[in-house]
Amino acid sequence: MKLLLDTHALLWWLSDDARLGAQARDLLADPANDIVVSVVSLWEIQVKCRIGKLAADMPAILREIAVQGFGLLPIDPPHLLRLGSLPVHHRDPFDHLLVAQALVERATFVSDDRHALLYDVPMVTCSG
Repeated sequence: MKLLLDTHALLWWLSDDARLGAQARDLLADPANDIVVSVVSLWEIQVKCRIGKLAADMPAILREIAVQGFGLLPIDPPHLLRLGSLPVHHRDPFDHLLVAQALVERATFVSDDRHALLYDVPMVTCSG
């Protein structure tokens, strides 16, 4: 199974946060699954660090993504084209692009974002 991590899912996994439930943990720990992290999430983390909404060590995050064997997903034109056709259920541009990427990549989106449930994207909730 291909899994695309939402930004908070990535951070919760890396920090062993209890908000990441057993089902999500099992899926992320299963070597049979292909786990990908979008550069959108890295961009979101860096933006939030710059404006003081988050304290994170980007070099450490990048190292740990590699150590975990997670793939990095770039932003490609098909993602942007799919983004253009998504309905606007909320105003978070990072989430919009992550959902578009999950759809194009045929990945299951790992998230606890209630807005993501409004899109027709395969999803696993973090807390479920």
